[in-house]
Amino acid sequence: MSTSFPLTLFLFSPRHTPRFFAGSLLALLLICAATASAQQFQHIVIVVQENRTPDNLFGGCPSCIPGADIATQATISTGDTVPLTCVALAGGYDIGHGHATFESMYDGGKLDRADRNGVPNSHGCGGYAAIRYVNQTDVQPYFDIAAQYGFANRMFQTNQGPSFPAHQFLLGGTSAPTADSDLFAAETVNYGCLAAPSVTVLLIDPQGDENTRAYPCFEHGTLTDLLNAAGLTWRYYTPTATSMWTAPNAIQHMCLPGTEKDKPACLGTDWQNVILNPPQILNDIASGNLANVSWVIPSGPYSDHSLFNNGSGPAWVASIVDAIGSSPYWANTAILITWDDWGGWYDHVVPPPPPPNAWCISYCYGFRVPLLVVSTYTPQGYVDNSVHDFGSILRFVENNWNLDLIGTGMYADAYADDLSGFFQGEPRHFAPIQSVPRVFSVVPLEDPDND
Repeated sequence: MSTSFPLTLFLFSPRHTPRFFAGSLLALLLICAATASAQQFQHIVIVVQENRTPDNLFGGCPSCIPGADIATQATISTGDTVPLTCVALAGGYDIGHGHATFESMYDGGKLDRADRNGVPNSHGCGGYAAIRYVNQTDVQPYFDIAAQYGFANRMFQTNQGPSFPAHQFLLGGTSAPTADSDLFAAETVNYGCLAAPSVTVLLIDPQGDENTRAYPCFEHGTLTDLLNAAGLTWRYYTPTATSMWTAPNAIQHMCLPGTEKDKPACLGTDWQNVILNPPQILNDIASGNLANVSWVIPSGPYSDHSLFNNGSGPAWVASIVDAIGSSPYWANTAILITWDDWGGWYDHVVPPPPPPNAWCISYCYGFRVPLLVVSTYTPQGYVDNSVHDFGSILRFVENNWNLDLIGTGMYADAYADDLSGFFQGEPRHFAPIQSVPRVFSVVPLEDPDND
């Protein structure tokens, strides 16, 4: 995405520059400034689904997204090569995706132990539990979004574990308990600052050991602090106040835990921006009340989380895309759709090594997760091969509004790219995403799961 520069840094005095050159330069700068202004988004919507890899979600038709790096087979611990077999999106079964499972499946970069995650079973089409692709018909809206807009070949979860740390990275660029800690929350826990005093979460140290525990109420900066300081609005749509997907509940200054009606409650000013009703975003789009930045966390039935979803996740995501695309917001809104962790599913791409000077030596990167990018400036069928992670989403927001970084090198936004490759096209009309109509307002608000 373009960046605007002060014209005063570039203009020459007409007394020292030929008139035609000065005029041409001024015209060129004005054109560049206009282009930069046109491509600065006024709204960014971050949609976070659950527990999938590109091989799992798009393996039903690798050729349907030209240029996408999708595998159809996997090497297992015996040295044999086996095909990915199909599984339904809805229901099914849950498989391990904690840090220990990551280490096992990663196996020093060989990626040859997915057959040990879960047991061979007859779900879907038989085969190994983790070596699966979702039926294409179950996720056709995701294929359509990728074909019409942008798809990332190299989007990695920043952490090597499950949902709680992933959502902390998506909000604040770290899962560390404090701004100067070299420890990172590595596993899952609910309630955050509303947890009982006895509740703790495992932390991982720079050597990769998980032998420290901490109360899951952290204190450090997040992206919302930068937005607040700049006078920008934000909302965090989520199903419940206490789940691990509700990242603000684990940040002390955002939650300000207290008691309300004799129950633990977040009472902070920031908590007013936490909307405990994901479908409310559809109403806010329709009423012209979309915030500058929105995080959208699904309810369990439309989360894509194995075992606990009813198959309506693709329709849920399509409804958000279509609502924005058919509204005046289309001209000035970017939609980033990602999945919070790999969910234990096989993926054939080896995660890159930790970035230089990053503090997450033993905990980044994790396996690939899908990233779809939708905007008027995203070329049709664009496939991006740059390395991205959750910090890239934060960096994109920061660069869009010329904000500072959240903090030092411990924060993922400090070493991530800014997704600018997705926004190099000319403005174009919205192409609707077809899906089976659903009424999400009456879906029970449930956490996707406990991992």
